[in-house]
Amino acid sequence: MLAKQRIIIAILGVTLAVVAILSLGLGAFHVPVVDVVQLLLHKIGIKTRALDDGMQHDVLFVVRFPRVLLGIFVGAALGTSGAAIQGIFRNPLAEPGLIGISAGASLFAVLVIAFEHVLFVGLSQILGYYILIFGAFIGAALTAFVVYQLSLKAGRPQVTTMLLAGIAINGFAGALTGLMTYMATEQQLRTITFWMLGSLGGATWENLIAVAPMILLAVFALLFFGKPLNAFALGEMQADLLGMRTDRVKLGVVALATLAVGASVAVSGIIGFVGLLVPHTVRMLGGADNRYVLLASMLLGALTLTSADVLSRTLIAPIELPIGVITALLGTPVFLYILIKEK
Repeated sequence: MLAKQRIIIAILGVTLAVVAILSLGLGAFHVPVVDVVQLLLHKIGIKTRALDDGMQHDVLFVVRFPRVLLGIFVGAALGTSGAAIQGIFRNPLAEPGLIGISAGASLFAVLVIAFEHVLFVGLSQILGYYILIFGAFIGAALTAFVVYQLSLKAGRPQVTTMLLAGIAINGFAGALTGLMTYMATEQQLRTITFWMLGSLGGATWENLIAVAPMILLAVFALLFFGKPLNAFALGEMQADLLGMRTDRVKLGVVALATLAVGASVAVSGIIGFVGLLVPHTVRMLGGADNRYVLLASMLLGALTLTSADVLSRTLIAPIELPIGVITALLGTPVFLYILIKEK
């Protein structure tokens, strides 16, 4: 990587750490930054001063800490997956949602919300709290599998066919999701609506532990695809001539992106624009080398979602705005700017 790219990555890393610490103290119950730092130091065994405020401790470590970590993980998953999908499709408008991953996760999550006590009673008793996470993840994985199978021609996946199959699956899943929403009760409708708009408000240590291994595995594995994606930028035929196993690269990127996005959507709902705009911004800042783009997208995605979460719970506190609304409001002007600049 170039020196400029290393500097950008270092700045993003430091900024993410600062924003994460600040976000721990912000919300309906304010915790001063000094107290946040002292509580964190106290937690790792560094004694600073006597800490008697049990409320601050509970707010920080029971409510805020898992939420901030979840925002970092989900943002990193969406940013990295978006960069990898754009690289594999060689299309700057591509994102994980374009091949149906988010739509499939949404459909199965809505099915669980609407019919948990009718069709999934036994499964609900086994999985309990995790049934919604399980349902959304299965939906994402099943959708990606169907799209990948539809894209095969003579045993090889065709990128264009995969894109068109994803659009078709998106429409079909969206129609079924609308039907389930129409059939839902008032209470179920509120849950579905809030979930479809995205939120980190349900973050707990339990669901963080449930999805963190999948997200971390997928994100760090995707970071090693920088060199193959650089070859893809020359065209698939040229990548083949360079000795690249293009089929394996496509399968690996789609599988890992499905794992990352499916796990993310399962706990946070649908959060738009992060996977689309973060890689764009990273390329504008430091160039198109995918080794840099993947790593910087991971950091900027985490930073973007953590910042959006702070806004969602502070703009009209104590009422919380859906985080998907915040990312759309922030992302649309950036998208229009890129469109006007590049047209």
